[in-house]
Amino acid sequence: MKITLKDGSVKEYSQSMSILEIAADLSQGLARATVGGLVDGEVHDLRDVLDQDCSLEILTEKDERALPIIRHSASHVLAQAMKRLFPQVKLAIGPSIAEGFYYDFEADPLSREDLDKLEGEMKKIIKENEKIEKFELPREEAIRFMEDREEPYKVELIQDLPKEAVISFYRQGDFTDLCAGPHLQSTKGIKAFKLISSSMAYWRGDSNKARLQRIYGTAYNNKEDLEAHMARLADIK
Repeated sequence: MKITLKDGSVKEYSQSMSILEIAADLSQGLARATVGGLVDGEVHDLRDVLDQDCSLEILTEKDERALPIIRHSASHVLAQAMKRLFPQVKLAIGPSIAEGFYYDFEADPLSREDLDKLEGEMKKIIKENEKIEKFELPREEAIRFMEDREEPYKVELIQDLPKEAVISFYRQGDFTDLCAGPHLQSTKGIKAFKLISSSMAYWRGDSNKARLQRIYGTAYNNKEDLEAHMARLADIK
């Protein structure tokens, strides 16, 4: 297997390698900073295994192209904080978006005070530096896994997938979520974030379906960029 790196050099491997393993082979310092990789121009999780010739650019935490990965991981930390503070909530979806992330929950309306409490709990989770681990289950096992956790929206999402599908999950400490990734190596990789607002949203955007609470947030790879973003929002307001 030949891996063409950003500088044009080529590394050859006799066996399959994950993006993180390749980064470690290049430099332990690079491995510690790795948050993902561009494989033939497409963003991949650092845990993804490469088994054929391709181009690879390692993405580090300082690269702006890594922001969607940082923000996606921040959405999972938000969901973990919600389950800790409000165990009765049900999880829906939590993607990264253009300037941040959101997560939808079946929950009561949230106040600014609630968001501040969630931010505090998120900071605790980040400080815990829990390793983010990926695992997969066959579709029927994945359905039972989420049924056991009483997460009906996750069950519905899995049921919509083909019967032969293998479903991926990400675990960090006491929290596990249905997710295709990509994600950081650990929660500590989230350096600067802010919860911005909450509002009502319909499940799957359908007004005939359940009303959910959507929490919007943003995350950056440094405090300066976060502060600049918050200043822009204040000017717009």
